[in-house]
Amino acid sequence: MNQPATLNLMPYKRLFVRQVRELAELFGFETRNKYQIKDETETVVAFAAEESKGFFGFFMRQFLGHWRKFNIHFMDASNQVIMSAHHPFRWYFERLEIKDATGRHIGAIEKRFSILTKRFDIHNERGMTVMEVASPIWKIWTFNFMHQGRQIASVQKKWSGFFSEVFTDRDNFMVEFSDPTLSQNERMLVMAASLYIDIVFFERKGNQ
Repeated sequence: MNQPATLNLMPYKRLFVRQVRELAELFGFETRNKYQIKDETETVVAFAAEESKGFFGFFMRQFLGHWRKFNIHFMDASNQVIMSAHHPFRWYFERLEIKDATGRHIGAIEKRFSILTKRFDIHNERGMTVMEVASPIWKIWTFNFMHQGRQIASVQKKWSGFFSEVFTDRDNFMVEFSDPTLSQNERMLVMAASLYIDIVFFERKGNQ
């Protein structure tokens, strides 16, 4: 019997999430999101991609942006699924449900109401809030993951270059696990949150 694929995140202090550019974005079309996940030596340790829905999915991306229903699959370097995320259609309080390779629910990411900041919560498998995340108005590209008033992780959007920032949606993020005692599931949720941040807060069509 084959064992489910896993990616041990415990050895990593930092990961770099890099969106794969799509040529169609040069012409104003939002395309299926795809990412490479690298370690500090530039070695690709994982991939992530939005599940293709054909023409219907293309239509939804153009007109509903980040409010659309979508699924994201995370794969290891051998292309085996290690984690999946489901985003149901929602106008308010968007939510990303996270499952491991066996289909077991390991947590969720849910947007919170906020006027001046970008805010969301991380829930564990029991629905308990284990991290509160906010991007302060003076650091709009930095998202600090807090637990009981202490920063335990962060996601920072990095400058992708003038061409990429102006003409495409190709984004780069640094994921940092500040607390070495973070569990494997908590690290997986933070990694999933980096894609949630890109799609919900930086995807051009969803923010027009």
